[in-house]
Amino acid sequence: MSVKGKKVLHMDRNSYYGGESASITPLEDLYKRFNIPGNPPESMGRTRDWNVDLVPKFLMANGQLVRMLLITQVTRYLEFKVVDGSYVYKGGKIHKVPSTETEALSSGLMGLFEKRRFKKFLVFVTNFDENDPKSMEGVDPHKTTMRAIYQKFSLGSEVIDFTGHSLALYRTDEYLDQPCIETINRIKLYSESLARYGKSPYLYPLYGLGELPQGFARLSAIYGGTYMLNKPIDEIVMENGKVVGVKSEGEFARCKQLICDPSYAMDRCTKTGQVIRVICILSHTISNTNDVSSCQIIIPQSQVNRKHDIYVCMISFAHNVAGKGKYIAIVSTTVETNDPEKEVKPALDLLEPIEQKFVSISDQYGPTDMGSESQIFISRTYDATTHFETTCDDIKDIYRRMTGSDFDFAEMERGKQDIFGDAAE
Repeated sequence: MSVKGKKVLHMDRNSYYGGESASITPLEDLYKRFNIPGNPPESMGRTRDWNVDLVPKFLMANGQLVRMLLITQVTRYLEFKVVDGSYVYKGGKIHKVPSTETEALSSGLMGLFEKRRFKKFLVFVTNFDENDPKSMEGVDPHKTTMRAIYQKFSLGSEVIDFTGHSLALYRTDEYLDQPCIETINRIKLYSESLARYGKSPYLYPLYGLGELPQGFARLSAIYGGTYMLNKPIDEIVMENGKVVGVKSEGEFARCKQLICDPSYAMDRCTKTGQVIRVICILSHTISNTNDVSSCQIIIPQSQVNRKHDIYVCMISFAHNVAGKGKYIAIVSTTVETNDPEKEVKPALDLLEPIEQKFVSISDQYGPTDMGSESQIFISRTYDATTHFETTCDDIKDIYRRMTGSDFDFAEMERGKQDIFGDAAE
């Protein structure tokens, strides 16, 4: 918004950047936040070496958020590391997710004939182009369901499982009876992201995800935006059903439009579900992952008789987020029962022994007011996915509702003069 010439005032009731997706440091603050008595043990090392994300997310290397960071050049404030591997859980074991033809042929997830069929399927997806009828092989991308595509290549249920959940990154199986184009594009995004760096399709910022909002705040400041931490919102002021400003500590700031997360406007939101997240501190890598210092593990719902997948994100001291020799694994899923901790047990079992656990169960909210009258635009709560694609979709949706036009990446290209962070002339 600042880059587009809007005057932006960003107020945050917290003393740190990032709201509910902050990175907490030092480690004592994490213990306090989760009401764990006493101080962290000395075995944790220097507590200032820790930057623990409250919401675990990776960035798809070829995804929307990386595009935003590159176009806006926020990347100059951040340093990224490629996540070492992506894994899927099957029959109680962890397997590397095959995403290239070569990996598919050596994978332990499939039998020999299944591998050949999967390879053909991957070639079909890679070559699929809506502008080239030949590449579609008689498939109507907007009518043919994904289930029909799987049948076309005679893929079995377990291959369908890891394709839909580990490559296309769906959380449930609802996509099977929807048009195939969305799934094809998701698998392409995974493959293209993987092709960029080779190890996995995911990136992670050194010093934690809290660096991302700081980077965007700096960009906003270059274009005249103002950022205020420790600034509570006492009241959203309305006139004739439309927002005109906010009150804070006796001060009044006028505005024409307001963007906020659900916690600032609960009367305009509805609860959409719950997410459980368990932050686990380990002194070891996860078994069967080739001792990598970072990875993602997806436990497809069908493997553990659930409706939603369980995710594990692991990062470590190699990313400047933990003490020397320590690893942080964060388990997350959408809550389905009255005993959420029991729901994530299959994931926690993969992480044993666990040195310290921090459990949070968060309500999820979505806006009931879309902002057309009130001009208040409310984001959705972070979901259980371990990437930012759904969050970027939400940002683009807010942008569309605010401006009346679609978000255009090219429009965000910064002025050529603005190479060293000075506003474009």
